[in-house]
Amino acid sequence: MRLAFMGSPDFAVPALRALHEAGHEIAAVYCQPPRPAGRGQRETPCPVHRAALELGLPVRTPARLKRDAAEHESFAALNLDAAVVAAYGLILPRAMLDAPRRGCLNIHASLLPRWRGAAPIHAAILAGDAQTGITIMRMEEGLDTGPMLLEQAIPIGPDATVQALHDALAAMGARLILRALEEDPPAIPQPEDGATYAPKLTKQDGRLDWAQAAAALERRVRALNPWPGTFFEHGGEQVRVLAARVEAGTGAPGTLLDDAALVACGAGALRLLRLQRPGRAALDATEFLRGFALPRGAVLG
Repeated sequence: MRLAFMGSPDFAVPALRALHEAGHEIAAVYCQPPRPAGRGQRETPCPVHRAALELGLPVRTPARLKRDAAEHESFAALNLDAAVVAAYGLILPRAMLDAPRRGCLNIHASLLPRWRGAAPIHAAILAGDAQTGITIMRMEEGLDTGPMLLEQAIPIGPDATVQALHDALAAMGARLILRALEEDPPAIPQPEDGATYAPKLTKQDGRLDWAQAAAALERRVRALNPWPGTFFEHGGEQVRVLAARVEAGTGAPGTLLDDAALVACGAGALRLLRLQRPGRAALDATEFLRGFALPRGAVLG
């Protein structure tokens, strides 16, 4: 089948590789343009860009699509059977959605209509959902509102991290898109009720609000690391929290209840297990506390 692949981050790479290995003709790979990264701020291609070059596939990196008639014509000229989209990062205009014969098929990391939007994996952990999954949908102009072709669920365990769930869903998405292309299942409209939205995350989403319940904060730690990262402020520094555990404890929210990093929350307490200062290595709490005091009674920001 003649395809275009449209994706940018690590999540999309397994699907690109699976399509290539299955023998599909990938006429073009679309991804975000290279951007400055690292200490030297060197122009760096995204993960899909790097994978496409490794596979010898042609890459296109338009900065915008919405009102670019030349891009629309170039896309239509590819004469595609379908386009596969996975976390691309740009909105596809109607002219591009309608160009492939079987439309544009999206690999979405949730059980639609729950968690439409930019950060569905994070949102599922934050909400304490028991499961999430992959939906293959045919795209339309609405935000993740198109009809569904295939869906598969995966449980979210009590210790699930966003990275582990991300990797499992990326592999699942690669398997399901191959099935969708081979089987061409009937499209089923999404239910009208039950839609929820997962907006794009910002750095401030990682600030730990100690007035929240400890269970909610522990989920936030698992959901938002490595990015945007969860943190508190103390002693003029922003300290990242990389792992934590819910424990019993009461006190004014943000107050340290012992000398081993147990913090009172709105309900229960949170034991900080792994921490990191700016520019330093991540350390287990016992080692971290040898060089950064978090004494009983202090209040964290």
